[in-house]
This record gives sequence, C-alpha cells and structure tokens, in this order.
Amino acid sequence: MDFMNSPIEWLAWTGLHMSPWKLIGLVGALMFGGRWLVQFVASKRMGKPVIPRLFWYMSLVGSAMTLSYFLFSQKQDSVGVIQNLFPAFTAAYSLYLDIKHRGWHRDKASH
Repeated sequence: MDFMNSPIEWLAWTGLHMSPWKLIGLVGALMFGGRWLVQFVASKRMGKPVIPRLFWYMSLVGSAMTLSYFLFSQKQDSVGVIQNLFPAFTAAYSLYLDIKHRGWHRDKASH
C-alpha cells in the first residue's frame, strides 16, 4: 500500500483511521462548504447579497482538493469526480471574470 492511502500513524491514538488522501478530501469538502459562511458574512456586512473573491478561491481550491481525492485515492469514484469537476470549472471562470471586472488587487466586493 502506498503512503497516500495508508492510515496516518499519529492519528491512531484518536481512533481515527484516516489516510492523507482522505484528509485532503475532508479539508476540501470543508473549504467548499465553508465558502457559504464567507458569503454570508460579506453579505451581512454590506447589507446586500455579495460574493467576495474569497468565495471563488475557496470554491476552486475546495473543488480541486475533493476532485483529487476522488481521482487519485483508493476511492476512485466517478460520481465524486463529476460532482466536483463542474464546480471547479465554474469557480475558475467566475474568478477570472471577477479579476477581469474588478482588477487583480481589488479584494472588496463591490457588486
């Protein structure tokens, strides 16, 4: 068994049996889900619905991490691949449009 699919030894005392790939997948899923908290906080601050750039970064990175889990781990699940492939493209394109529209260094949501 290769390193990335082997249980992480230092987590054994916790009772968690997690491989590095599973950790990558879980962090990616948390990041992808956590983007809604970022969007909620930004909208609450602005008093209107906004999507900050961090939302798109979290979408892209979260999708890439979960996509890599489903592609390269022992899981190799085609449903997970398809489920994360399309959001990754959408996030990348939306991030491109956001940078094109608001500039590279502008971080505050203005729309």
